[in-house]
Amino acid sequence: MGAEQQGASATAGRWLVIPRTLSFVFYEDEVLLMKRAGHKRVFPNQYNGLGGHIEADEDPYSGALREIREESGLTVAHAQLCGVHHINTGGQVGIMLFVFAADAPSRDVIADEREGTLHWVRLDQLANYDLVEDLPTVLPRVAAMRHRALAPYHAFVSYDAHDQIQIRYATE
Repeated sequence: MGAEQQGASATAGRWLVIPRTLSFVFYEDEVLLMKRAGHKRVFPNQYNGLGGHIEADEDPYSGALREIREESGLTVAHAQLCGVHHINTGGQVGIMLFVFAADAPSRDVIADEREGTLHWVRLDQLANYDLVEDLPTVLPRVAAMRHRALAPYHAFVSYDAHDQIQIRYATE
């Protein structure tokens, strides 16, 4: 099958998504979160995992490992796909988010503070932080999946008329 047979040129009137990764890196009972810089357009001054766009020449797994390395200086040996979020933001283009968990070999990080500052946060202290809106439900789910041979979960994310996040998890 050639590239043309994949149908990528048939985009007129089609729903399109931007592929992204979101990774939660753990060290014992802590998770590495980035407090996004105040000047950032996406989630300014809020805590989130590590991640970003998947490049044209990489798969979601390689993209997750690259983003972890770029944003923290950590090289993780393995990342586990925990979930896939299909995000409808109300526009013509959505987001397909691949959520990973990984274990850090140490707590030693190197941050590029243009993106934000890195913080190791105890899992039992998450409520004390200004987390990105879906993290209070997503992060415990991901933490519970670590080191377990579970299939990834699937979620559809949208926003209601009051711009409040709505997450619908697929059931098996």
